[in-house]
Amino acid sequence: MGQIVVETCEIEGLKVITPTVHGDARGYFCETYHYEDYKAAGIPDVFVQDNQSASRRGVLRGLHFQIEHPQAKLVRALRGEVFDVAVDIRKGSATYGKWFGVLLSEENKKQFYVPKNFAHGFLVLSDYAEFCYKCTDFYHPGDEGGIMYNDLAIGVEWPIPEGMEVILSERDTKWPDFSSLRG
Repeated sequence: MGQIVVETCEIEGLKVITPTVHGDARGYFCETYHYEDYKAAGIPDVFVQDNQSASRRGVLRGLHFQIEHPQAKLVRALRGEVFDVAVDIRKGSATYGKWFGVLLSEENKKQFYVPKNFAHGFLVLSDYAEFCYKCTDFYHPGDEGGIMYNDLAIGVEWPIPEGMEVILSERDTKWPDFSSLRG
């Protein structure tokens, strides 16, 4: 079994995981997932789908969530650097509407565990990034919801450097604000 360091976050359920990296003159090796280690760390989920994306500097993907088929996610940056964010959208949660962000990079090899019923997104800070995520449910077309990334009620403090152009998909420009979830 590998070794992982698990940091809990101020929002219940979110976890930042740092794997043990074994390196020498040839390069490095690290175990990026081991069910028993993650189960012992309070992440007993079974992941059924892996996804990977590539993006250039300034691309912001999110804030997305699944409506009828919520997914827990285990995310990491394979190349480059991203600022990854989760927003608590669990109705009745003490931290409903609060966000937490973490820097994920190929250098720090950190992973971010995002439980079900969180909105999720990330901003690419490096010139190029490859991002992967394990999911606990399959993708269901038409089941995705979203919140505007810059919603003032949530107040995510995206680390957007001076002069960086934020690049959104057309769909991500049309998400409603957080108040649409309060129903």
